[in-house]
Amino acid sequence: MPQITLYLDDATEVLVNQAARNSGMSKSRWVAELIRQHAHDSWPADCVALAGAFPDFPLREDLPQPGEDLPRLGY
Repeated sequence: MPQITLYLDDATEVLVNQAARNSGMSKSRWVAELIRQHAHDSWPADCVALAGAFPDFPLREDLPQPGEDLPRLGY
């Protein structure tokens, strides 16, 4: 099983010790559970809910097809 090393200030260490003890878990288990709760490979629901909320935001389907030339800005 992989291991990591955490460097904590004294106040944070006290908080971790108390929280782990109160939950009935070892410190390693408590930290692992915290990581599982907060490390996701998907977007949070708040972000997903924003999809389509900006009516003038160009979607991928609205972009020109590859090969089409875009109008250039003059100088």
